[in-house]
Amino acid sequence: MLRIFETNTPECDSFITDLNDRGKLMDENILRTVRRTISEVQDEGDKAVARYTRKLDAPRFSTKGLRVRPNEFKQAYSDVDSDYVEAIVHAKENIEKFHQLQMRTSWLSTEEDGVLLGHLIRPLKRVGACVPSISQLLVSSLLMSVIPAIVAGVEEIAVCMAPMRNRRINPYMLVASAECGIDEIYKCGGAQAVAALAYGTETIPAVDKIVGPGNLYVQMAKKEVYGHVDIDKLAGPSEILVIADSTADPDFVGADLISQAEHSPECSAILVTTSLGFAEQVKAAIELQAQTLPRQYELVKAFENYGGAFVVEDLAEAVEFTNKIAPEHVELHIENPLEWIGEIRNAGAIFVGPYSPEAVGDYIAGPNHILPTGTAARYASPLSVDDFMKKTSLISYTKTALAKVTPHVVKLAEVEGLEGHAEAMKIRFEDE
Repeated sequence: MLRIFETNTPECDSFITDLNDRGKLMDENILRTVRRTISEVQDEGDKAVARYTRKLDAPRFSTKGLRVRPNEFKQAYSDVDSDYVEAIVHAKENIEKFHQLQMRTSWLSTEEDGVLLGHLIRPLKRVGACVPSISQLLVSSLLMSVIPAIVAGVEEIAVCMAPMRNRRINPYMLVASAECGIDEIYKCGGAQAVAALAYGTETIPAVDKIVGPGNLYVQMAKKEVYGHVDIDKLAGPSEILVIADSTADPDFVGADLISQAEHSPECSAILVTTSLGFAEQVKAAIELQAQTLPRQYELVKAFENYGGAFVVEDLAEAVEFTNKIAPEHVELHIENPLEWIGEIRNAGAIFVGPYSPEAVGDYIAGPNHILPTGTAARYASPLSVDDFMKKTSLISYTKTALAKVTPHVVKLAEVEGLEGHAEAMKIRFEDE
């Protein structure tokens, strides 16, 4: 199930090329569908949203049931057990605590001659989140999408989730929403939900920003509406890369590779190791563990498509290879892992040591699990409080201060051929 490669070979290069092409937003058929969906939602509002929801999710759906009602939250609590609520509360507390540390404040700086310069940091007013709830029930992604917005101080948060065939939202999703204090939930998913949030309908008010993971239709829709509203990022299939030496436990490493491969056939699960023997052990561990897991199709296909073990000379080569891949998740199963953290420049999240599995980061640790994918870790960051803040510059000059800089501004404006800029400075001192 896990192919073993040597680095710097044609087979290795071909694998990396396939990996980098995975999940690219280039499907013209999907793009046409997405554009048609967006156009119809813009023209028809609730009617188009309901029509797509009937077609894709709940056959008897109507516009009357678009927003979740208070009694549906009450029913949801009766459908889940107390252990689930306890787990949600614990996760919520950790995620809140971590994101509270990211908060920044506005500042003012007093300069010479009474000049004031500042940076005003304020939350967005209204944000929408699209969260998968049918093909994959991503309760954790709901928490990771809305809690940073809550911490940032966003006034209004709307969540879109596709309903089940019985026209209800999955109770686990509703309870998680309620525990976060979110009661504005709409029963729609896919590109139609993105369009509704971006442009608004009779029932769904438009938002300023759309966040959250989703399939290729959702990501293409986010790309299409970007500019009219802001988006968090274009999320591709999930990725994990484990760096391991001979001190690692092959069962732990195999389990962690499986934990990402089970998401979908497009996910990548990569081992980079200094030991061929260890790679063989991990391969055997994966084949044994996978036998008892339910998502067989996703697992097998993911490892066939984008699973691989790469044998390197030393840890320095392993880190160089990792930075080239720029994966979403990196795990360090090596001796003295803290010594190598600073060398890993391109990763969405780094998990240090054998008892820091990626799964704990997905659910409970606190850092956000909505991370850059598809090599975007070269330049992008995890979802954070900053994604829900906007910054405004503040400039206040006195007459004395402006007089001192006017010759410089006039000169620069004249060089650029913008005489109006120059005159806007000179007019203030014409009588002097």
